[in-house]
Amino acid sequence: MSKGEQKVASEIESARALFEIPDDVTYLNCANMAPQLRSVTQAGIEAVNRKSAPWNLTGPEWFSGAEELRTVCAQLLGADPEGIALIPAASYGIAIAAANLDVRRGQSIVLLDQEFPSNVYAWRELAKRQSAEIRTVQRRGNETWTDALLRSIDKKTAIVALPHCHWTDGSAVDLVRVSECARSVGAATAIDASQSLGACPLDLEVVQPDFVVAVGYKWLLGPYGLGYMYVAPKWRDGGKPLEYSWLSRSGSEDFSQITYREDYRPGARRFDMGEFPQFVLAPMATAALKQIQAWGVDQIYQSLSVLTDYICECATKKRYSVLPRTERLGHMIGIRLPGGIPAGLMKRLTEAQIYVSLRGDAIRVSPHLYNSRADIDRLFEALP
Repeated sequence: MSKGEQKVASEIESARALFEIPDDVTYLNCANMAPQLRSVTQAGIEAVNRKSAPWNLTGPEWFSGAEELRTVCAQLLGADPEGIALIPAASYGIAIAAANLDVRRGQSIVLLDQEFPSNVYAWRELAKRQSAEIRTVQRRGNETWTDALLRSIDKKTAIVALPHCHWTDGSAVDLVRVSECARSVGAATAIDASQSLGACPLDLEVVQPDFVVAVGYKWLLGPYGLGYMYVAPKWRDGGKPLEYSWLSRSGSEDFSQITYREDYRPGARRFDMGEFPQFVLAPMATAALKQIQAWGVDQIYQSLSVLTDYICECATKKRYSVLPRTERLGHMIGIRLPGGIPAGLMKRLTEAQIYVSLRGDAIRVSPHLYNSRADIDRLFEALP
């Protein structure tokens, strides 16, 4: 291990101190909402204080904070900053994708069964308008989600809307194979990476998606209300935004004159939400992404995979059901009990200050670098 890798490993081991988590709290619920980094809290306090004196806010600062955030997000994704739009929610980004992707009468939009609603409603509306079909993919027998998707994509498929993993239990989707299959029939791909981006590597060059959206408050460790959208080059010029903000038009940086411009600021900026400067949230989000960069997504994923493998080992000893490593991503896992979830279990866990989520029939466990094997042991001691 190089000195640089040793430094990163050491920082990861001491990560809990970087978060505001009391010693008696076992928080295994990052997939619901990340706890706050101390650096993010400090960035927010400083931003609120700056906002209290708006007379010190200069014209360039209406854009500089957002541009720094855009750049840091692009670096994290291995993308060009020109391809990043700032959005308030995953549903907003999915709505942009639905407003730009084509589907005709008789074609289909492919979705996963029990997909998170933010990646469903806009597609249903689009299908209704265009007299298209929503094809909801269900697994048969021992099929993986990847197998089921590949079986469901055909020449009638226009759009494949999918996550990197299922939000209920971390079951994996092979984005490379599915996107290749979609391209082979001329279909577009829209990815909701809210439950993976920041904790799991995503190679945009290989996957070649049309759109990727992600909320910022889960695995990206940022504040609620600010997320990100990657837009492929083909959609950056001429794409249709959801709203028509003055800030997204070219020349908006010049406050000295009133102009009505038809052209937009370059790249994916045409898709930015209104009021994207976000004078308080943007500095907080930037601090969060910089910490993820310091750790490295690959290192985060490896560390979390060790924890979820240990969860799998503990669950197997108790004869609970978990997906094998080959069928799930490494950063979160679903546990299913033989007799289902006992009444009052979640209440008892909460009273013991152990925090997980119940999603469908699975107890979803989603650790981060602030967790250790001791947290996992505490969870399993509390399970029946």
